[in-house]
Amino acid sequence: MDRVTDVPESFTPSADRDRVNDYDSFAEAYSADNENNLVNGYYTRPAMVALAGDVAGRRILDAGCGSGPLSAALRDRGAVVTGIDASAGMLALARRRLGADAALHMVDLRDPLPFADGAFDDVVASLVLHYLEDWGPTLAELRRVLRPGGRLIASVDHPFVAYTFQDPRPDYFATTSYTFDWPFDGQLHPMRFWRKPLHAMTDAFTAAGFRVAVISEPQPDPAARELFPDGFHDLSRKPGFLFFVVEVPPSAPGSDD
Repeated sequence: MDRVTDVPESFTPSADRDRVNDYDSFAEAYSADNENNLVNGYYTRPAMVALAGDVAGRRILDAGCGSGPLSAALRDRGAVVTGIDASAGMLALARRRLGADAALHMVDLRDPLPFADGAFDDVVASLVLHYLEDWGPTLAELRRVLRPGGRLIASVDHPFVAYTFQDPRPDYFATTSYTFDWPFDGQLHPMRFWRKPLHAMTDAFTAAGFRVAVISEPQPDPAARELFPDGFHDLSRKPGFLFFVVEVPPSAPGSDD
């Protein structure tokens, strides 16, 4: 699920934590905001597409597809895309964007995935994993549905930035949550993310059977320089998100896979 706005400067405690991360309650406003904003339209999605490279003919699972902008970008480049998300409201917007015949499924990434082993060549997970306290079960399932040699391409809150989201500073080496409010349609919507140190992220990928191929801290699209001059200047000089490409090792010699 793409991020709506740039990294907040501060966080406001919410009075109501009963419905954290409830994207159904602000799906339309969320989708409209992240369509062409700096952080999504000119930073995160272009970076994900660039890391994916030539995707023509590849079977791709968009894990946490939201309203489908990344799915659409990959499909436009020739990929065969399946999208999953836990929000019915976001999936309805994705179907409106991608068409009635699009392969979209309502799935919580904390649950088993409804796909066969090796069903996909790639998985993209854009700003999704930081919603999870424990990456282990989710990464195990993502690895299961990838073929040998397949890739998981993921972006998350940069751990160095997430560490600054509390005063006094939290324990960097611990997995901790942080909560804040996103304002949409005149309302504050409570959100909760989980931060991990960098080594915990790479350890989780390795424990799930992946091999880390790329760790990237990309720059925003140069086209954003004139559209968002102040934001472009800031985003070009301090980290926002961290991007990974991790691979399933190819089959051993002699395997039938």
